[in-house]
Amino acid sequence: MGETTARTLSLLTLLQSHRWWPGEELAERLGVTTRSLRRRIDALRELGYEIESTPGIGGGYRLGAGNRMPPLLLTDDEAVSVAVGLRIAATTGIVDGESTALSALAKFEQVLPPAVRERVNALGGSIRPQGPRGGPIASALLGALALACRDNERIRFPYTAAGGEETRRHVEPHSLVSAQRKWFLVAWDLERAAWRTFRVDRIGDVLGTGVRAEPRSLSAEEVAELTFATPDRTPRHTAHAIIAMPLDAARAHFGPWAQDARAVDADHTAWPFGGDDHPSMTYPLVWIPEGVPFTIQAPRDYLEFLHEYATRLLAAATTSLSHHPSPPTPPTPKTPNPPPTTC
Repeated sequence: MGETTARTLSLLTLLQSHRWWPGEELAERLGVTTRSLRRRIDALRELGYEIESTPGIGGGYRLGAGNRMPPLLLTDDEAVSVAVGLRIAATTGIVDGESTALSALAKFEQVLPPAVRERVNALGGSIRPQGPRGGPIASALLGALALACRDNERIRFPYTAAGGEETRRHVEPHSLVSAQRKWFLVAWDLERAAWRTFRVDRIGDVLGTGVRAEPRSLSAEEVAELTFATPDRTPRHTAHAIIAMPLDAARAHFGPWAQDARAVDADHTAWPFGGDDHPSMTYPLVWIPEGVPFTIQAPRDYLEFLHEYATRLLAAATTSLSHHPSPPTPPTPKTPNPPPTTC
């Protein structure tokens, strides 16, 4: 009986970790026959789990949504992550998030073993999450976006940009990211044929299309870059560098920081950059490839600052070089005398 129960719990763990499982693969993972697998599926259904199945060759199982909340199976590490996550959720700007998260946490911690509860308290006491920025977010919206990311479903939604411009977007969602004290959606924009980052509090009602797309490859590092480089981080001052590079070459060089670059002509690209003040606006210019000509389109006060700053840099470099001793010239190696010729 103990082995049977253990395999049933192992089955539940597998079903919770994957969207869809072929029946033969599940049976092989558990080390049972397909007939025994069906009995364990029925046992989970009796506990309240909604397990959908497809018969025949190539058939399989998946864990669906039921009419009531069944018991959950969590490891100790998963339980700690859930409990700490609930504490953080109270400060993430979700509508009614604080009261809902704290209520769920109180119920959850009641059933935690003492050792696990101690870990949760230790971690929770050392975490100091920052409060949210931006507008409140409905949990239903976050849930809809998370499901679309999981299922690779194309979605449509209205989006309000930082400047107030409203557009309709058609995207393939990839990831939900909490960063900069905000929630972001990283998605492939079908109309613009490029990766885009959207602030979730500026997304309207999400419309699922029912169309499943092949997952697009995007590493965790690239997701982080896209989130960090999101144009939502609107700087106080902006300008454009007109670079002697075709648009494709500029996008390849600057990566996610070129998502709003545009072609001036076949050989030149207008690359936007900015900062909260004039000195910080200067830093992005060092990213322009060495030896590539460029000009700057910017307000006159920034151009005057840049001219003064460049003059100071040139003077400092010239003075430093004049006081820097030149490296000694290495002696010319002597050519050894050729060996005597023997006749």
